[in-house]
This record gives sequence, structure tokens and C-alpha cells, in this order.
Amino acid sequence: MQLPKSSSDSHSGANPKHTKLIVTLASTRQEIREIQRLRYSVFIDTFRLSKLSNTDELNTDEFDDYCDHLIVRDTKTSQIVGTYRLMSPTVAQRIGYYYCEQEFDLSRINLLQQRIIEASHACVHPDYRSGSVIMLLWSGLATYMQRERCDYLVGCASVSLADGGHNASALCHAFTAQNFAPSEYRVTPHNPFPLHERNAGHVPQMPPLLKGYLRSGAWVCGEPAWDPEFNTADFFMLLPLSKLDSRYARHYLKTDKTAQLP
Repeated sequence: MQLPKSSSDSHSGANPKHTKLIVTLASTRQEIREIQRLRYSVFIDTFRLSKLSNTDELNTDEFDDYCDHLIVRDTKTSQIVGTYRLMSPTVAQRIGYYYCEQEFDLSRINLLQQRIIEASHACVHPDYRSGSVIMLLWSGLATYMQRERCDYLVGCASVSLADGGHNASALCHAFTAQNFAPSEYRVTPHNPFPLHERNAGHVPQMPPLLKGYLRSGAWVCGEPAWDPEFNTADFFMLLPLSKLDSRYARHYLKTDKTAQLP
């Protein structure tokens, strides 16, 4: 499967000069290794998850060989600077479950599962976090969903627990009723994160991925799960494309030929 190489000009933190970024699907084993190396660098070094370190310096799991991988590449350096792992309903059926089912009971949304794309392992190089890479990844994701004829996106938005969980709790208390999914779309964490009492003096800091989901119109589908491996509170997010905010729909759901999968 090929994804057209949509492009964007960006000023990254890595290079102040004019840089061109392209988004496509990984198509070679070498590209998968580049993705796994980038994930390792970000997850291990940036988030200081030393317990996940290994001599190969690769972040891998059993899902990588089955899923598709969106990549954003800097054409000036040929470096992969962003990635998103995508699982289609066909792949989920082949494996037997979605990646996020390791953390959540999805029985309430079983009827949607043949129309769901799961996005996971979002990762952007620290020098390229000005927003252009995320925008390209989401544009590629929307194109992929159109190709697969799926109209629901699910994924987990992780919040670090390095502060003892105070920010994750503050975020949960700060969500409005409109941020939460209707009851029929609620999911249950297998290992719930124990929410702290509300601290009126704590101003919640929202991670970029969670902010992007909410701005696009996604719902939070209940209480977060605790992921002890990554030391995060994970919020299960559901975005029906019909609910996609019109501002983002105009940008992501392009109708010109460059945005269509062949």
C-alpha cells in the first residue's frame, strides 16, 4: 500500500533553514528499523525510561510487523522525524485484538470495531515539535482512514506520572462534560489509574497529543488506565470522523488527488 508523499515546508528546531517534510507509509524493513530507533531514542532518553533500554537500541513489540507505519521524513537530512503506528480492522482481526485492548475493555464499542483505525506509538523527534510534523501525521492518518473506509479513530493519549500523578488527575478533573464520550462509548481500564483529590492550585499541563485529539473533536472515553511500563496515565480517545471539527476537517480530509490513496 502506498501513501502519496504530501509535503510541508517547516522551520524545525534542528535546523533554522527552510526544511521540507514529507509524509508517507513505511515500505521497507530498513524504514521500520529507523522508526524503532526513533521510538527508542524518544521513549528511553526523552522520558527517561531506562528500564526499557536494550543493547539493540530499538523499541519493538509483536505488533510492528503487522501494522502500517506513517512516517514524516526531513528531505534535507533524509531522517525520519515523526511516526504513527496504524492498525486496521483487518489486522486487528488477524492478531485477535487491538493494541489498546491490553489496557481497556472495549466491549461497549464492539459494534464499531470493523470501522475503527487504531493509532498508537506517536513519536516526534525533539527537534521537530513545532507542530508541522503532527499536522502531517494527522493528514496522512485521515487519508489512510479514507482508504480503509473506516470512520472511527481510537488511540491512547498518555500523560507522564513523573510528578506523582498530580497533572494526570488535574487534567481529568478539568475535562468538561463535552469532552467525555456518551455512555454507550465508555470503556473500562483493566488497571485504573488512582485519581488524586482535586488540587485547586494545580494548573494542568496538557500534552500535545491529547490537546490535538480534543481540538479535533475526540472524546475521552472514561477514566485513564495506569501503564506501569511507561509510567503514564493513558486516556482512551475516540474520534468519529463525523465529529471532526470543521477547521481540521478542511485541512485533513482533502479532496484533491494528492490526498488520495491509489
